[in-house]
Amino acid sequence: MTADTRLSATPAGVALGPLDAIPDGKARNYVVQLRAGRFHGFVIRRGDSAVGYVDRCPHAGVPLAQRLDDYLTPSGTMIACSWHGALFRIDDGRCVGGPCVGQSLTGWPVTIIDGTIVTA
Repeated sequence: MTADTRLSATPAGVALGPLDAIPDGKARNYVVQLRAGRFHGFVIRRGDSAVGYVDRCPHAGVPLAQRLDDYLTPSGTMIACSWHGALFRIDDGRCVGGPCVGQSLTGWPVTIIDGTIVTA
């Protein structure tokens, strides 16, 4: 693998940054550079907790957002693929609308430690 290889997971314990960097109810993109390659994911803040997913649509294999950090519907209640309109539940990443109904986003385990988002 090279530094340009796109990874689908990260090791536990990688500090991503402060939870406060994401407004409540919004999402933020994270790119983690590792020796084996680069990981692309996003985190959605929900109060004092967060949910993370690999930034890859199960339908087309492309990143979900065409614009940086633009992962949610305008209401903020669903994750949306801006390429083909697929809609995913925030809690479990399951597609409930669009071309990949029944498929799911790949979860990216994250936790909050002392106000910092950390991979789990």
